[in-house]
Amino acid sequence: MAVSFKSGAGPLPTLPGMTPRLDVIGLVVADMARSLDFYRHLGVDAPADAGDQPHVEAPLPGGLRMAWDTEATIRSYDPGWSPVAGSPRTGLAFICDGPADVDAVYAELLSAGYEGHLAPWDAFWGQRYAVVRDPDGNDVSLFAPLPAP
Repeated sequence: MAVSFKSGAGPLPTLPGMTPRLDVIGLVVADMARSLDFYRHLGVDAPADAGDQPHVEAPLPGGLRMAWDTEATIRSYDPGWSPVAGSPRTGLAFICDGPADVDAVYAELLSAGYEGHLAPWDAFWGQRYAVVRDPDGNDVSLFAPLPAP
């Protein structure tokens, strides 16, 4: 039996009015306060007094939301849950206003005690690019288009 998304046999059937759409980007965190602080450095409007909450949401541009849940919250409904081991499997990318801003945001995060993974460089695909790790080890890319040569 062919799987349509692999074979090109056409779209998978959906129920009328039931088309899924991306609405929330969720992260599971070990330290809510530290994670919210990290993402505030990147301009996410996380509530200032939510560091002790088990679940937090913040609006993102374009109508998406970002949500954080503590490990304890996840285990409250999935007792067998455990963090994925090994390399990060999820990455978020934040566009900066310009190449110099990639360097500035990267430096700000490092000076605030967060882990740098790849220092800023001019990537062959035409962007100033850097990667930091959030408090839970997720890759967070910072990028901006380079000026045309």
